Amino acid sequence: MSSDVYFWNLRATQKAPFHKRLRSLLKAAKAGDQISEGDLAAVKIHFGEHGTTGFLRPLWVKPILDFIREAGGKPFLTDASTLYVGQRGDAVSHHMCAARHGWDPLIMEAPVIIADGLKGGDEEAVPVCGKHIDEAYIAKGIADADFFVSVNHFKGHELAGYGGALKNIGMGCASKKGKMQQHFSTGPQVKAENCEGCESCIKVCKTNALYIDEDTGKIALNPERCVGCGGCFVACRYEALQVNWKIGVQEFLERMMEYALGVIKTKAKPCLHVNFVMDVVPDCDCVGFTDAPICPDIGILVSFDPVAIDQASMDLVDDAPSLYPSQLPFGVMPGQSKFAAIHQNVPEHMGLDYAEKIGLGSREYNLIKL
Repeated sequence: MSSDVYFWNLRATQKAPFHKRLRSLLKAAKAGDQISEGDLAAVKIHFGEHGTTGFLRPLWVKPILDFIREAGGKPFLTDASTLYVGQRGDAVSHHMCAARHGWDPLIMEAPVIIADGLKGGDEEAVPVCGKHIDEAYIAKGIADADFFVSVNHFKGHELAGYGGALKNIGMGCASKKGKMQQHFSTGPQVKAENCEGCESCIKVCKTNALYIDEDTGKIALNPERCVGCGGCFVACRYEALQVNWKIGVQEFLERMMEYALGVIKTKAKPCLHVNFVMDVVPDCDCVGFTDAPICPDIGILVSFDPVAIDQASMDLVDDAPSLYPSQLPFGVMPGQSKFAAIHQNVPEHMGLDYAEKIGLGSREYNLIKL
């Protein structure tokens, strides 16, 4: 059965500027019908890693927060910690990164809450019983929210092929342990040559999986004790402990989709998804830079089906003309997969077929234009 996806192509007038058109799009999707008075509404966002410029503008997102408040909800902007060492690996750094990028709670009229706590360990185990994931470790603040909205910058991704609603939910809402469970099944990769012997990682390892090798004076790992919590990544300042990328792309995508299902399972109400198909760049907003867009700005889509909205967004990108200059190889024509042309290691459907198979939504959709 096909799902409804509501679409606005960004055309505006003096009487119907951006914020009014976006509000009309949310009303057309009957988004307010799912919000009850006093609902704590988690608005999942990517605040942008330091160095990127293509992340969503706060001004674009504020009408969504206003809409939630008008419907009786209490919105808060949220994300979870990253695995890698960067500007968003712990709640303090994450808050400061959000503030530098303009996500001011007083201006947005919504607080920023890092959903997996100070160091990325606040989580709720959600039964999934999937092909790869038995229990998904979802950031506690997101799992506890009454209503959930994913607000997504639709773009390419260096590992998943593309990033949209499903990646923002599946990877973005997982605790550190959950992110590690999606990326790989072994412990961290030890780069002993980088170790300074400070033992900061040992102090945070609750299972005593890390220790100092007596012969070398450097860090070592007992993989049988490692539970993949990810705390050592934040503790180590010398990159002696790094992500060990050992899972194939197809399995990674399947794990991520099972995690998205875990997030959806925490909610009694349907979850809302908003895709901004604007500044469609080749890579994630995590990479620390923003390359040139691969196609013109297309529009904003709204749906209660994360599979349908991602499929519709991808189809619109593929049908659009290519932009020069960009990473796109010469000769990519409208109708061809732009993300597959850039990220050639990804499976044909980039996980959307598996998402549909496990009941996350439908790849068939009705595109309803505002």
